[in-house]
Amino acid sequence: MSRRPPIFQVPRFAPLRRKSALPIWFSLLLRVLFALGLIAIALAVHWFDRGGLQDNIDGHVSFTDVLYFTMITVTTVGFGDIVPVTDRARMFDTFVVTPIRLFVWLIFLGTAYDFIFKRTWEKWRMSRIQRNLHGHIVVTGFGTSGSEAVRELIARGTLPHEIVVIDGRNAAITEAEDMGISVLEGDSTRNATLEAVHVERARAMIVSAGRDDTSILIVLTARRLAPDLPISVVIRSEDNEALARQAGATTVINPVSFSGLLLAGSTHGPHIAEYLADLAATDGRVALRERPATTDDIGKALSEIATGLGVRVYRDGIPHGFWEGEAGRIEPGDIIVEIVPGRGRSRR
Repeated sequence: MSRRPPIFQVPRFAPLRRKSALPIWFSLLLRVLFALGLIAIALAVHWFDRGGLQDNIDGHVSFTDVLYFTMITVTTVGFGDIVPVTDRARMFDTFVVTPIRLFVWLIFLGTAYDFIFKRTWEKWRMSRIQRNLHGHIVVTGFGTSGSEAVRELIARGTLPHEIVVIDGRNAAITEAEDMGISVLEGDSTRNATLEAVHVERARAMIVSAGRDDTSILIVLTARRLAPDLPISVVIRSEDNEALARQAGATTVINPVSFSGLLLAGSTHGPHIAEYLADLAATDGRVALRERPATTDDIGKALSEIATGLGVRVYRDGIPHGFWEGEAGRIEPGDIIVEIVPGRGRSRR
């Protein structure tokens, strides 16, 4: 079977990252101490080599003059009242004090950026993204199932910025962010987290938390905030499928059971599992499509529709197969499930 090309490529160099355990104030203190250390080096050398300095005011260079000269030289280019007059003092100012000046300015500018401008910019940017969230797809859990679902959504034409991923793991959030997806690092079982992504304005939600109890709790939380939201959830234990539906899940998917179906089907014919994979994948020769009945469909039998091969019709939420009498006449409000040509090529 042909493999679908990846949506994104992992960079050749991916450094390990770990969130710093140090508080923000300690990081700020380290920067200040480093800047003071650089200034202290310049001050010490200027003091020991004060004979190379000339005070144009009173002709005497005191410690106060050295401190003043060091601070003025490090922060600016000096005022000319105290100047280096020996070659050694001038070379020190050229090759040591000037780099120290640049480092000190970079430290303070970087600190201002990190603690003021960057945080303000990110806060404004996130609030703007939140305000514009509407008709998006919320994916809680970016593990194996969640990440594959996101890739499939993008392959089916969903724009990355229309997807919001929630996960508590920094590595998963980084991976999703690299795909151009809006991300939120947090706990999806909490009301505040789902409210932050405006789950009530989403068009669909995918829950793949990795644990059935966590997934069911997320469904309960989301259903309370968005009573009409279509919610698809991955449940790994058959005993928990009914609980997920009672919690409010619209669609319950058991990957273990589905894998078993594919394996069992393959024993009855080598092409059954391949055809089922064709139906599910974006790059298959055939694809399943669900749509509401149109005026052209009304009154026709399910087998007579012109847009594809009708296999099931939903009427008042009840499914009817193409062989049943209810599928002999399509009525207004019916939902049709049909098989249509896919965009892929023949699999070998």
